[in-house]
Amino acid sequence: MGTSKDAYTHGHHESVLRSHQWRTAENSCGYLLPHLRPGQDLLDVGCGPGTITIDLAARVAPGRVVGIDSSAEVLEVARGEPDAASVEFAVGDLYRLDFPDGAFDVVHAHQVLNHLTDPIRAAVEMRRVLRPGGILAIRDSDYAAMAWAPREPLMDRWMELYQEVTDRNGAEANAARFLLGWAHAAGFADAQITSSTWTFAGDDRRWWGTTWASRVRSSDFARQAVDYGLTDAGELEQIARAWERWAEHPDGVIIIVAGEVIARK
Repeated sequence: MGTSKDAYTHGHHESVLRSHQWRTAENSCGYLLPHLRPGQDLLDVGCGPGTITIDLAARVAPGRVVGIDSSAEVLEVARGEPDAASVEFAVGDLYRLDFPDGAFDVVHAHQVLNHLTDPIRAAVEMRRVLRPGGILAIRDSDYAAMAWAPREPLMDRWMELYQEVTDRNGAEANAARFLLGWAHAAGFADAQITSSTWTFAGDDRRWWGTTWASRVRSSDFARQAVDYGLTDAGELEQIARAWERWAEHPDGVIIIVAGEVIARK
């Protein structure tokens, strides 16, 4: 997360970090890579455990790279990653970035805006710290556009709960479809949107499904769903077992759709 003001639907349970540490520049921001050059200064907001940030740092070296997150705990995980010394990691608030105007050539946010109560305000602040000609790169999922097989009613129920929890948090689970509009509203006249997917099947399906089974049982998503009165531990256990069944099904596949915007100041 990039701000301390908003509830983070996932939290930082081990199962969440396991998923986030799988992310790399190649599998999570390929749309940005052609725009990177050695010597650029880059800010990664909501950097989490830092695997993407460190990858990006290798591409813009010797430029300055800063990764910020609202969680000091997850930043300690990031500092323990290989090659973490190439990045400055710091606690930060995306709504009030602690940098002067025009400090960076690139500002990157991966799976951050879908957790914010005011994504346009955040985009305005990210624009502020960009130099003229600098680029904002944002990528977010669209949960309602996810598709999986075989059909599983309890996974449909998981989707209902996820949408309800993010609604209670004042966030937008289907952010991908709104990214272009948010960029325009933040003052970017030059903004282009593309899309990409993560697809899990086979061995990676087992990893993804068991990770989500654990998240349904133990992450902040589970706690919030119960605290908001949307479900109970019994139903969550049933959903977790459905994820595990899906993970072992030889025909199992899930397609996760993301929107990605490059906006130039």
